[in-house]
Amino acid sequence: MKIVSIVGARPQFIKAVLVSRELRKNHEEVLVHTGQHYDMELSKIFFDELIIPKPGYNLEIGSDTHARQTGRMMIGIERVLIAEKPDLVLVYGDTNSTVAGALAAVKLRIPVAHVEAGPRMFDKSVPEEINRVLTDHVSTLLFAPTQRAVDNLRGEGIEEGVYLTGDVMLDSFLYFSKVAERESRILDRLGLKGGEYLLATVHRARNTEIGGNLQSIVNAFLSTDKTIVFPVHPRTEKRLKQCSLYQRLKSASNIILIGPVGYLDSIVLTKNAKKILTDSGGLQKEAYFSQVPCITLDEATAWPETVEDEWNILVGSDKEKIIEAVSRFEPKGKQKERFGDGRAVGRIAEIMQDAK
Repeated sequence: MKIVSIVGARPQFIKAVLVSRELRKNHEEVLVHTGQHYDMELSKIFFDELIIPKPGYNLEIGSDTHARQTGRMMIGIERVLIAEKPDLVLVYGDTNSTVAGALAAVKLRIPVAHVEAGPRMFDKSVPEEINRVLTDHVSTLLFAPTQRAVDNLRGEGIEEGVYLTGDVMLDSFLYFSKVAERESRILDRLGLKGGEYLLATVHRARNTEIGGNLQSIVNAFLSTDKTIVFPVHPRTEKRLKQCSLYQRLKSASNIILIGPVGYLDSIVLTKNAKKILTDSGGLQKEAYFSQVPCITLDEATAWPETVEDEWNILVGSDKEKIIEAVSRFEPKGKQKERFGDGRAVGRIAEIMQDAK
């Protein structure tokens, strides 16, 4: 079987690496990088350190408005699909690359397989929510990471082609944690010890594009005496500078501003943090995998399982809630096997083999 796999952003690189390796044992795979994440730190470094197969195509789309970016991706992906004539298109997660790949494929009557189908925030003001809903409703094979994801799909009338596989992010996290322990030197470079710092990331549009929200988050960071390691996303850095907040963070004695990090360094920073502050769905899960308390800088999450187990708390951008959580939030619940057993990749490959 010939498969075209579409990736374009950091979470997709992490999800795709082990799936791609497994698929290539029995299938012909063509990897298409849309170029949604075009910065060196957000793209090439992941391909290099995770040893992801070189893309057959790099569309080099870059940043733009949602409509223009998605439209340009669809045009580029359509050209690839017409040239390659695959039997199946494989997409991951909830980015513009995901929905562009899915729509381009179904318009050409090519079946779509969706890794990480079914998570819902039930908030259509979130662009990623629109992407995942549209993708699920046009997909033929839907690989659900959790039972809740299966239930969400059933609630929308999607039952055929749905498989509970577990989360490929857990597979990758477990596999690359061993590599990271050997190779990452990030703690030494930053002069840090485990359990003595908080790790923060901010990149969601509702936090970066709404100046009041970003300012509230920054004020919360500056109001704690805890050391905060803050890898800054390029879009976030731009907004921080526009809002005159970047210099305040840079000059603060408790804030360590660094550029985006690769996956191995990210794993080490996550596993050794005292707490995580983030609006990233992926990092919420990685905090859970690491048994590190997570403070989510959002009003909703696509991974309510982490909240139900009381390892994650939603505080939005509210300064006082953030400060309170930094000071007092501690997990009370026992973790369950919410995201599978670390063997999702094998299940997905087996299902795709049977679907030939």
